[in-house]
Amino acid sequence: MTSLHESPQTTTLPAHLDAGLLSPVRAGTPAEAAVGDNAWLQAMLDAEAALARAQARCGTVPAQAAAAITAAAHADLLDLRELALAARETANPVVGLVKALTAVVAERSPEAAEYVHRGSTSQDVFDTGAMLVAARALRLIVADLRSVADDLGELAATHRDTVMAGRTLALHAVPTTFGLKAAGWRRLVLDAAERLERIADGGLPVALGGAAGTLAGYLQYAGEGAEPAAVLDELGAAFAAETGLAVPVLPWHALRTPVADLGAALAHTTGALGKMAADVLVLTRTEIGEVAEPSVAGRGASSAMPHKRNPVLATLIRSAALQVPALAAVLLQCLPTEDERSAGVWHAEWQPLREALRLAGGAAHTAVELARGLTVHPERMRANLGATGGQLVSERVSAVLAPRIGKTAAKELLTQASLLATTTGRPLELVLAELPELAGVLTRGEAAALLDPDGYTGLAGPLVDRAIGTPDRARPVEP
Repeated sequence: MTSLHESPQTTTLPAHLDAGLLSPVRAGTPAEAAVGDNAWLQAMLDAEAALARAQARCGTVPAQAAAAITAAAHADLLDLRELALAARETANPVVGLVKALTAVVAERSPEAAEYVHRGSTSQDVFDTGAMLVAARALRLIVADLRSVADDLGELAATHRDTVMAGRTLALHAVPTTFGLKAAGWRRLVLDAAERLERIADGGLPVALGGAAGTLAGYLQYAGEGAEPAAVLDELGAAFAAETGLAVPVLPWHALRTPVADLGAALAHTTGALGKMAADVLVLTRTEIGEVAEPSVAGRGASSAMPHKRNPVLATLIRSAALQVPALAAVLLQCLPTEDERSAGVWHAEWQPLREALRLAGGAAHTAVELARGLTVHPERMRANLGATGGQLVSERVSAVLAPRIGKTAAKELLTQASLLATTTGRPLELVLAELPELAGVLTRGEAAALLDPDGYTGLAGPLVDRAIGTPDRARPVEP
C-alpha cells in the first residue's frame, strides 16, 4: 500500500523532463521534437560545426580540424542535463557546451580541439542555433498550414452556397454561407503561412559578431595581413552557406529584429488558427449543432458526464492562440536592450521563443486534423435560419421599402415589426401583413419572398470563388 508521502513508480521519465502534461496542444507533435532541449543542443552544435567549416573555407582553420569538429558535434555525445546545470554558473548554455565539445574533439583529435569556437562568442552560437531551430520548426508549421488551407479550400468550394445564419455580437445578423466562412478561415491561414515563409526566406540570419559585435576575434585569427572587408564578406557568406541561414547586414546581438519578427508572426499564426477554432466552438454548441469535430473513439470524453463529446481539437488550438501573443510580447519588449549585449534581456527571450514555436507548431498540426475531418450539418444550418421567424432578413425588406415609404420610415417600421414579432412569437411575415402602414405597399407573398434567406446571401458565392481562385459558376444568360 502506498502512503501519502510515497508516489507509485508509474513512469520512467526523468522528474525534470517537460513531457507536455500541461501543454497538450503540442504534446507528441513534430514541432515539439523540433524545438525540444535535445534539438536546441544539436542546433548549437550544428552552429559550432558550421562555423568551423566556414572558417576552413576562408583558410583560417585547417580542413581536417573542421571535419573533426563536425564529427564530434552530436548531441548524443554530450550530457544534456549536465550542460543545463552548468548553465546556471554562466547564465547561458554555450560556455559549458564549448567546454564539453572541446573535450570530445580532443579525445579524437587533440590538434583539432584548438579550433573549437575560434574567435566566437556564446551569443553567436546560441543565436545561430536559435535561428536553425526556428528554420526547422517553420518548415513543419508551414507545411501544416498549407495542408489546412487545402482542406479549407475544399470545404469552401463544397459549401459555396450552403446558407447559414451570419452572427454579429453573438446574435443572428443576416444570412451568409458556410463556404464564405471557410474561405475566410483559409485566407487567414494562408496569410500566416506567407508571413512565416517570408521570415524563413531571408529573415533568419546567422549571428556573427564576436565578443561585442565587432568581429575582432575572427579578424585576429584570420592572421596578419588579412583584409578586414574580405574577412567580413567571406566569413559571413561561408557561415550562411554552411547553415542555410541568411547573411545579416550587421551583427544583431543587440538588434533583435529577427526574434521580434518571428514572435509576431507566430502570434499571427496561432491567432489565425484560433479564429477557426473559436468559430467551431460556437457552431458545435449543442443548441446550434452546425458543425462537429471528427469523431475518434474516446476523444472528448468527460470525467463525469457520459453523454459528452467535447470539441478537443478546437479547444487545444484556442489555448495556443491565447498564449502565444503574450509570449510574443515578451520577445517584442526585448527590443530596447542596452549596450552591445544585454544582461537578462537576451536571456529572457529563450524560453518564450521556444514555447511560441512549439505552441504554434502544435496548433498547426492539430488544425490539420480539424480542417480535414470537420463535419458540416447543413440541415441544422437550415433549421437555425428560421430561429427568428424571418427577422434574419429584415434588412432586405427595409431596403426594398425605402424607396416606397422613405428610408427612415422603413427602418423604423421594420424595427417595430421585429420587436412585435419577437414579443408575440409570430413570424415577421405575418406581422408585416397586418401592418396598416403597408397596406397596398407590400403584399404577403412579396414579404415571404423577401424573407427567404436563400435570396439574401449577397456576393457570398463570388467572394468564395475569388478567395479559392476558381472562376464564377456559370449563370444563365438573361434574354
